[in-house]
Amino acid sequence: MSNTWHRGLGAKNLAALAVEKGGEQNRPLFECDDGREFTFREFWDMAGRFAAAFAKAGAVRGDRIAAQVDKSVEALAAFWACARGGFVFLPLNTAYTPAEVSYFLNDAAPHVFLVSPAKRAELEGVARAANCLHLLTLDDRGGGTLIEQSQKLDPFEHQGTGWDDLVAILYTSGTTGRSKGAMLSHGNLASNALALVETWEFTPDDCLIHALPVYHTHGLFTATNTLLLSGGRMLFRRKFDADDVMRLLPRATCLMGVPTFYTRLLQHPALTRAATAHIRLFVSGSAPLLAETHRAFSERTGQAILERYGMTETSMNASNPYSGDRRPGSVGLPLPHISVRVADPVTHVALPVETDGMIEVSGPNVFKGYWRNPEKTAEDFTQDGWFVTGDLGRISEDGYVTISGRAKDLVITGGFNVYPKEVEELIDALPGVAESAVIGLPHGDFGEAVTVVVVPEQGAVLDEAAILAAIRPKLAGFKLPKRVFVVDALPRNAMGKVQKAELRRSYASTYQ
Repeated sequence: MSNTWHRGLGAKNLAALAVEKGGEQNRPLFECDDGREFTFREFWDMAGRFAAAFAKAGAVRGDRIAAQVDKSVEALAAFWACARGGFVFLPLNTAYTPAEVSYFLNDAAPHVFLVSPAKRAELEGVARAANCLHLLTLDDRGGGTLIEQSQKLDPFEHQGTGWDDLVAILYTSGTTGRSKGAMLSHGNLASNALALVETWEFTPDDCLIHALPVYHTHGLFTATNTLLLSGGRMLFRRKFDADDVMRLLPRATCLMGVPTFYTRLLQHPALTRAATAHIRLFVSGSAPLLAETHRAFSERTGQAILERYGMTETSMNASNPYSGDRRPGSVGLPLPHISVRVADPVTHVALPVETDGMIEVSGPNVFKGYWRNPEKTAEDFTQDGWFVTGDLGRISEDGYVTISGRAKDLVITGGFNVYPKEVEELIDALPGVAESAVIGLPHGDFGEAVTVVVVPEQGAVLDEAAILAAIRPKLAGFKLPKRVFVVDALPRNAMGKVQKAELRRSYASTYQ
């Protein structure tokens, strides 16, 4: 799973590239919503001192450093401390309960656990039970024992860390079983950031509004690493607020967000062409962007949101072009040095263009495997070394990738395959429909029944019979939903992805 692409970079690790690409800027790298500012040198020194604190706690090269802390520049510095010191960063969602944290600590066996001071009391016992005896604290305003201890130390940097060494373990969402730790190397992250700098044409003149969480690949790596390796800077916000973002737009050149960011901005009365004129790039990811949202944003602002495709195990795989056709509903073209194919889910033989199948990826961005899980690692790689993403999709004649859904979301009814997105797109285009989710539910005759859960636009009234009548002429009979349920909102996770597993549980007895 290694790649020789890095040879042109001298096999540098991520930290060395960050210094080379962004280390000369003396202006603020981060401007925070609490008024604090950090230049690259200040941030880099802080990361070096954090690395020294981890080393003083007994951590050695390859040891894991777990963190469940609120978003802050210091939280980012904890990751870069690992990149500098040869440690392996393990970010944990701040919403995880102590029981969930216990699983991660026991599985990853970190040497140091970094927690919010407010959660120290409830997590001390969890850490002790997992044999993680070094507990440090960090809050979102520059306080905590990590800060206190690191201020007394000189910056530390391990000189032997290279392209193929681990720098992070990110756990998957665990929607189909226990979460798995994706092992990411310096090369995985560095190659991906450089590919994005090239594709999205980032320069030192860029200024990003960073309002994403930093326990997830989107905010921790995609947004931050792209700006660091281009020499740009960030307006760093602890959370997304539409009013705040509207105030910042004149000072920024780009915004990276999830679809929810854009739906909320569309509700803001100040969103106009003039208000967005200074922004050269709006990026959306982590969950599918509705074609209707793409069209509405373009009509209001004259800007085409750029949608891309990535996942925990690979970071970014594909992107709509910066200069070129940004197609609503498509995630664009493979990034430089990355190959994407659609294959038969069983044989892994590549399929013809415009044929739905399993999306598989190969390139320097692809992770090194699952932590302490060689069986699952072997299962998710083909014999010829491609990573099986679990996403279904197709590739057009001119190379654009379209995602049809997750393999686990494929509906098999009466022996026929139904790709949810095909049905969802038809329903989403109907008047009064804000969005929809197609799921398969147990059915005595068909095995699974195609079922739709629909959210109406504000003030609209939707009728099940009318929806079915509108789409019936456009679908084969086996694809037609058996039922349509109207709800106020679809369940989503922290990154905005619709939780179809939750919908399947809620409606499981519909046909029984």
